[in-house]
Amino acid sequence: MENTVILKKNTAEVVTLEECKDLVPDNSEAYIGFEPSGLPHIAILIYVNKINELVKLGFNVKVLLADWHARVNDKLGGDIDLIRKSGETLRKSMLYAGLLEGVQFIWATDLVANPDYWELLLQTAKNSSLLRIRRSLPIMGRTEEDADKDFSKYIYPLMQVTDVFYLNSDIAIGGTDQRHAYMLARDIAEKMGRKKPILLEMPLIASLKGKGRMDDFKKMSKSDPDSALFLTDSEEDIRRKIKNAFCPMGIVDGNPVIDIIKYVIFPYYATEIEINRPESHGGPYTIHSFGELESKYLNSEIHPMDLKKALTQILINVILPVSNKLNSD
Repeated sequence: MENTVILKKNTAEVVTLEECKDLVPDNSEAYIGFEPSGLPHIAILIYVNKINELVKLGFNVKVLLADWHARVNDKLGGDIDLIRKSGETLRKSMLYAGLLEGVQFIWATDLVANPDYWELLLQTAKNSSLLRIRRSLPIMGRTEEDADKDFSKYIYPLMQVTDVFYLNSDIAIGGTDQRHAYMLARDIAEKMGRKKPILLEMPLIASLKGKGRMDDFKKMSKSDPDSALFLTDSEEDIRRKIKNAFCPMGIVDGNPVIDIIKYVIFPYYATEIEINRPESHGGPYTIHSFGELESKYLNSEIHPMDLKKALTQILINVILPVSNKLNSD
């Protein structure tokens, strides 16, 4: 029971929690894939800490640096050298952020060099359909129209499913935006008579700029520097970005300041937050849980600027040690 509690911690969803009960960590494989596409941002800390939790339970964890996938997705102009450099920065950032020993980093280049990978991809393709693949395209931020102009885009979801199978994964970790791929993997696994990977679906952090024009959720993006907190940011960057961050009074949904506290700070880096409220408004006080903070914020008992100031100092303490190492390499 304790294992399932740890596996579920800080996830958006587990598919399925019941299947987790049958896992024996010492004999189980976990996988997460990252598409190198720019500087790593603060959401990486969610994954570093989730991976560490799995390592402590006894799981063998593999991190795939998906350079081929990034090339298919035209990231960094499709320049494989830039993609590999980005992947190396990502690897270092995870290590500098405290990733435990024993986690194995694998490049997609090394996977695709084996003919067995392509044999498995062919089997995967024969157990899916074009319609099903089309439904999975949002995992790479692409539309059906994009894929119709560049057929390689249709291969991407099949590669992601093949990665899961090839690495013999019992658990696949990914953001909520990767759900289509891993549900596809579960469907294909059932048809092929393979074990279905359990999905640990991790939360996304809202863009520092807030929602899009259509009031849709927008996540932090590497392609928009002011939408994200990067692990290479300076103290000045952190202060400026949080000061300017979207943080409407009394609203928690789509609020990036609240998201960072909920998904990064309280689960892993702080058990309480000091709010240095001016004496004229009641003086400083301490928040002891996210539930308490959420309740007070929804009731407009915490001013956004007071919350931003408290978060800024915590983020400086969390990000700067990583940033200093990355920027000195």
